[in-house]
Amino acid sequence: MLKRLCKRPSALPRIQLDDRLILMLAGVMVGIASGLAALVLNRSLEAMLEFVHSLRGHSWAFMLPGAGAAASAIFLDYIMKEGAGHGVPEVIYSVSRYGGLLRLRSSISRLISSCLTIGSGGSAGPEAPVVMSGAAIGSNIAKLFKLNDRQRVTLVGCGAAGAIASIFNAPIAGLVFVLEVVLGEWSTVNIVPVAIAAVAGTEVSRFFNGNQIAFSHVSFNIGVADTVAAVGLGLATAIFSILLTRALRSMHHVSAKVKFPVWGRAAIGGCLVGLLGLLFPDVQGEGYHAIREMIVGDYSGAFQVAAIAIFAKILATSFTLGWGGSGGIFAPSLVVGSFTGLAFYRGVTFLWPSIPLVGEGCFALLGMAGLISGILQAPLTAIFLIVQITGGYEVILPLIVVSVVSTTISHYFEPASFYMKDLVDRGQLLRPGTDARVLNDLSLGELIEKDCLAVTPHMTLREFVMVVKRSARNHFPVEDPETRAFLGMVDLNKVRPYLFDTIMYDAVVVEQIMDRDVLSIAYGDELSHILNIMDAKGLFSMPLVVNRRFVGMISKATLLDKYRKELMVQTTDNP
Repeated sequence: MLKRLCKRPSALPRIQLDDRLILMLAGVMVGIASGLAALVLNRSLEAMLEFVHSLRGHSWAFMLPGAGAAASAIFLDYIMKEGAGHGVPEVIYSVSRYGGLLRLRSSISRLISSCLTIGSGGSAGPEAPVVMSGAAIGSNIAKLFKLNDRQRVTLVGCGAAGAIASIFNAPIAGLVFVLEVVLGEWSTVNIVPVAIAAVAGTEVSRFFNGNQIAFSHVSFNIGVADTVAAVGLGLATAIFSILLTRALRSMHHVSAKVKFPVWGRAAIGGCLVGLLGLLFPDVQGEGYHAIREMIVGDYSGAFQVAAIAIFAKILATSFTLGWGGSGGIFAPSLVVGSFTGLAFYRGVTFLWPSIPLVGEGCFALLGMAGLISGILQAPLTAIFLIVQITGGYEVILPLIVVSVVSTTISHYFEPASFYMKDLVDRGQLLRPGTDARVLNDLSLGELIEKDCLAVTPHMTLREFVMVVKRSARNHFPVEDPETRAFLGMVDLNKVRPYLFDTIMYDAVVVEQIMDRDVLSIAYGDELSHILNIMDAKGLFSMPLVVNRRFVGMISKATLLDKYRKELMVQTTDNP
């Protein structure tokens, strides 16, 4: 049906309607498929965790996370030919640079590798891998129906939304996460199909698991004191967000210096997590059981235990992901956040017992939002995620306060979120509607002006004037008459005085008036870099030279004209 809709000839308004219908129908398909992927990962993790739990009593059990991380690295590197990663940055990179193109094998590779890492006791979350899987499903469904780049990007977002919505039973959170983090664009052409995919993924989860929230809790009666205290908690969660971000990055650098194969480094990191788990069992796995205890107020550890558990979970996550394990940071951030909220509540009530705070379960919930906001720098995602996975709509005011404070402070010290830091450093983060993204979507091929007439160095000024009469250009490439090698340029504006002095016509040759020191462009140069050079040097055009051969001219006028047209395409609501 989708193919028939793609090929149906009709008037322009009907084509636009068909395009939207295509994305809606495809969104349903992608949402269902990504929801099933999330369901498979959840069921696999439950089975593996149950199996591994039966082995915890053995003296060698601390090596289980190491074995799982090593198996995960071997699977990714040697079987699937993919490097370790968190999943979401790869999806964002694909959306930014390649129109959402993702390989089909990515739809299963991260599911299996993260299952091996997390199921064996590694400290990571299943959310980012399942986002990668859902995005790859969306990308390949778009490829199957031969959709264009913009439609494929939308279906990548549909896959990510369906996965998040399914794994958390939270459709709004899935929608907001994709628009705020993955696509970075709130356009109507994206919102409708992504929302449909999120609903489809949620319905898959509810069909097999029932309509249940991830973390149940008692009802909270929020007062003014709780909202004010949320400011302090926002500061605390920002600090630990920054600490977790930098710990992960530092551990990547440390492990890279170890002269072991990837699977060997992953095994070391996993074994370190296993040893840490002997003292703090809550740091292993995704850690949702500890969150449930804290939200309902059943966590028995003292303030000191909760405070130490924050650092232990950060360390365990750094060992797991920084040394080569596979998984995401969603779940660890939720665990660190809940421990932060619990420790903050117990610290405040110990110092000022007369303050009427609502309860430690509420602050554990708020801490989760603070960590997600800080490390992802996505406050809306944090707010809707926590509200939906807990059903805690009554805590919306302090949730907003914690999320905004945490995001603001984290952004001051870490200008880019954890997912985007490396992409920003490498200049690979291109958001829709930005200069870098618009220029990236243009190609040198569509900007080349090939109607320039070439001249030779020994041509007289009289002969050159005859060439000028036949040309509409102000620039003339000078080529070797035998090899056609590019030697330089003649700029008409610079030699104009000679053209009106007929006495010079037979006394001057092109070699005397040409410019040999010419800045040129090569294939592979980014348009943003070319435009910066033109601005810095005051140039209005530059020659494209390949293998010492002149190909054509790139002018600023043509570049800006194409830029304007591409910007109109990217900012319109029509796909």
